Amino acid sequence: MKLFSCFMPLLLFLLQAVPGLGLPKDTLRCVGYHGFCFRSKSCPRPFAAFGTCAWRQKTCCIDTTSNFHTCQDEGGHCVPPPIKCLQEQEGPCPHREWKCCTEV
Repeated sequence: MKLFSCFMPLLLFLLQAVPGLGLPKDTLRCVGYHGFCFRSKSCPRPFAAFGTCAWRQKTCCIDTTSNFHTCQDEGGHCVPPPIKCLQEQEGPCPHREWKCCTEV
């Protein structure tokens, strides 16, 4: 029991010290796109839903008043990696590996 109580603070320190180790993947993706995690399933104005956070427990919301635009806002379509784009376009997709295409 003493051994466990000695290692617990070390484990907690490592979870805080190593970037990204303590956060779920969906939360990291949301924060990477300058999003915020809300408890409700719908986002308050001026935010728009952009996926999930905290192991799909919360909604990732992105501010629509900023200059941040998603792929669909720019008229594109998000497609998985096996599909080839005739013309790619700038803009993030809800799935990190997917790409934004204007023409498929």
